[in-house]
Amino acid sequence: MQLYNKLSAKERAELIDNAKENRLTLSFYQYAKIGNPEVFRNHLFINWNTLDVLGRVYIAHEGINGQLSVPADRFNEFKIHLDNISFLKGIRLNIAIEQDNRSFLKLKVKVRNKIVADGLNDHTFDVTDIGVHVDAQKFNRLIEDQKTVLVDMRNHYESEIGHFKNAIRPDVDTFRDSLDIIEDDLKEHKTDRNLVMYCTGGIRCEKASAYFKHKGFKNVYQLEGGIIEYTRQIKSEGLENKFLGQNFVFDDRRAERISPDIIANCHQCGNPFDSHTNCANESCHLLFIQCGACKKTMENCCSDDCKTINRLPNPEQKALRKGKGNSNKIFKKGRSPHLPFKKD
Repeated sequence: MQLYNKLSAKERAELIDNAKENRLTLSFYQYAKIGNPEVFRNHLFINWNTLDVLGRVYIAHEGINGQLSVPADRFNEFKIHLDNISFLKGIRLNIAIEQDNRSFLKLKVKVRNKIVADGLNDHTFDVTDIGVHVDAQKFNRLIEDQKTVLVDMRNHYESEIGHFKNAIRPDVDTFRDSLDIIEDDLKEHKTDRNLVMYCTGGIRCEKASAYFKHKGFKNVYQLEGGIIEYTRQIKSEGLENKFLGQNFVFDDRRAERISPDIIANCHQCGNPFDSHTNCANESCHLLFIQCGACKKTMENCCSDDCKTINRLPNPEQKALRKGKGNSNKIFKKGRSPHLPFKKD
């Protein structure tokens, strides 16, 4: 019985290309009380592996969070399997705006302490006691209300390339960093303002809405389905799009274009640009914004030092990395001091 992925990313990519079949990139989440996450994890892997499902899935006692790539012709089988799981029956699936057959190249199903790391140790906090879900139409009305405070619950590198007009965008590296900042900044408005939040697909807002209700906020709302579902609705219903730029996504595409606006700049030359890349140096892999011209000049690297290392033969690069953990730059997402036009 296979419980883990056995193919490399390269092998899987070749299989996908040779199959010449379309795949769907999608995401979903559900907060629920899962008694034995490990047993549930194995059940999902066994069933999804037979359906050729790929992606990244986190399971915890508090629920499930998944970003997946599913063969288009097996989508109905996948949906039937979800519907046979009581707390996933009828769950909303956020289908990606832009499709890429190579969005995921492995199936990784992992058990975690939480599906969204929040840094909280408050056991009186009920993650299922959430705020009010609003669709795109009501969201557009709410954010025009002078009594509304609109908050982006994503990290700085996500909101840098795209966000809603007039949104408060906490300058944070992680979700856990944003909770206390937002509560402190808005503590005088717990009862007299509408707290409206959004994120990529809804999962962070869901937890944040429950947390802020727990902290005494009275009028708490979240954009249902996040930016992904908002985009689908404005297109299908002909609504005004109030989102500027690109929506950062956590797969190999890295972003989906929502509006033609380019609101960010290349971190190396400063020219308008809004697509991220990972530094080609295997010991760095810093995520940063790099335009086409700089990509060519810098050979996909974030610095001259990384470019020098990346030119070395692979055995020499491996020798340099031996015994060392990943550089802290990896987790700073575009904040390295050698990037002159990074977001401060």
